[in-house]
Formats: sequence, C-alpha cells, structure tokens
Amino acid sequence: MRNKQDNSEMIEKLCADTWRELYSFIYYKVQNREEAEDITQETYVKAISFLNRNDVNILECRKYLKFIAMNVIRDQWRAKKRQSSSVNIEDVNPEEMALEDFTDSLTEKNRIEEAMSCLTREQQTVIELRIIKGYTVAETARLMQKKEGAVRVLQLRAVKALARILETVQGKEER
Repeated sequence: MRNKQDNSEMIEKLCADTWRELYSFIYYKVQNREEAEDITQETYVKAISFLNRNDVNILECRKYLKFIAMNVIRDQWRAKKRQSSSVNIEDVNPEEMALEDFTDSLTEKNRIEEAMSCLTREQQTVIELRIIKGYTVAETARLMQKKEGAVRVLQLRAVKALARILETVQGKEER
C-alpha cells in the first residue's frame, strides 16, 4: 500500500500529464468550454476517489479517464433530457437562440481551423490524432508510420507553431 505523500505526488503527476488531452477529448464531445471544464474536473474527482480507494497504478489510466469522462457526459445528457421543461414556443426568439452560445465557440473554432491550415500536413495530422481524437503516442506513431519519439517531437513543435500562429492572429485582431 502506498503512503499518502506518494499517492498525492502520483495524483499531481497524473493531472499534470493528462489534463490537456482529457480536456481536449471532452471539449470535442461537448463543444462548450464551461461544460468541458466542469466535466474534466468531475472526471478527476471520480477517478482520484476510485484510485485512492484501490491500489492501482494511477500513471497508466488515460483510457480509464476517458471512460469516466464519457460516463459523466452521458449522465449529464440524461439529466438534461429528464429536466427538459415545457416551453411556450411563442416566447422563443429564434434569432436570439441561434446566436446565444454558439457565436464565441464558432469564432474560436474558425480561428483554430484557420491557424491549423498554416501548419504542415504532418503537424495537422499529429494534432488531430493526439489532441482532437485523443490517440496515444503509440497509436499515432503506428498510423503515421513514425517512431514514438518522432511523434512526440512533431506534436511539441506543432503545438508551439499553432500557439505562435494564434498569438499572431489575436495580436492582429486586437489592433
């Protein structure tokens, strides 16, 4: 049995190593920043609770985290379905509903797609496979017919390039 200090350090490492991938996976599913943040947090709470109760190597659980995340997402969808209340159709303004939550996310999505188009094809592929689809390094390496180390380096460079492009675009928009 591990002591609490070791467990705490392992949990901290788990969160630091997996949060970006997990958040991207969840955001891809729900397409809403606030909801993705909430689900990510709830996923870690559930996972850490389980991992603290059981003697499990918590450094090998990316798939487990995605499994929990999907269960949380399904639970929320079911709850929303049950909570649906009756709405007077004449009280709904279609223009307001159409613009309500999607404007910011569509703008952000378009900015990212535009920035992605500035990357090389390989960089686009590695970001799509690793970040958007949530594949492991090994799976991505197999699909791209590259070594795992090459995939890691390619991903790092692609993310840095994407960040630079997005900063440049944002700087131009602010002027």
